[in-house]
Amino acid sequence: MGFEVREEDKKNTYVILPAYNESTRIQPVIEKIAEKGYNMVIVNDGSSDNTLDVIKDSQRKYPDKIFIYSHMINRGVGVAMQTGFDAVLRYNPKYIVNMDSDGQHDVDDLESVLEPLIAGRAQAVIGVRPLKDMPLTRNIANKIMNFLTRIFYKVDVSDSQTGFRAITIDALRKIEINSRGYLISSEFIREVNDNNIPFEEVEIKTIYTPETQAKGTNASAAFKILFQMIKHQFR
Repeated sequence: MGFEVREEDKKNTYVILPAYNESTRIQPVIEKIAEKGYNMVIVNDGSSDNTLDVIKDSQRKYPDKIFIYSHMINRGVGVAMQTGFDAVLRYNPKYIVNMDSDGQHDVDDLESVLEPLIAGRAQAVIGVRPLKDMPLTRNIANKIMNFLTRIFYKVDVSDSQTGFRAITIDALRKIEINSRGYLISSEFIREVNDNNIPFEEVEIKTIYTPETQAKGTNASAAFKILFQMIKHQFR
């Protein structure tokens, strides 16, 4: 039998989900998280579709589990995560998880990423997607970003661009995130490393659909992130 998160730990866990135009995908994700007993901070990042209405519909079913924060305009996944991190501090949880809201991640993997934190072996966890399962362009882009993360931030990880990560509240208070876009993934790793926060990698499942394949870090995005990394070196 696999590891199971106790109800007390679930009550002390908040899942942050940034959402931008996810009206057709987000509801099954957040309702499954709520059914499992976890709390959520959902950041509607200026969606132009009815994502906010869909989230509010789920909130009516789980009013004590879903907390909504909204940007008036789309500001990027990095800013949405900053909003989520700032918001979650108000609830003073023990554990914070960040995952995508488009159904790419398996909600059942929440137990896997939380286990090292609850067991006390780590204060941060990076969910690693199997490279062999990635579409070719994603695979190439991820290898590029892993290399750049190692060169610029001196951290060797298996999946620098994962959107599924976890951290303790004490560790979260030590890090500072400033990126607006996808650089946040590498920046999170840099902050964990620079602050000597012990971390583990945990393999996670990934659910690829035409919609999720169209998003995230491709080769073009990888080179944009490279320029952002270079700029950061001269601040």
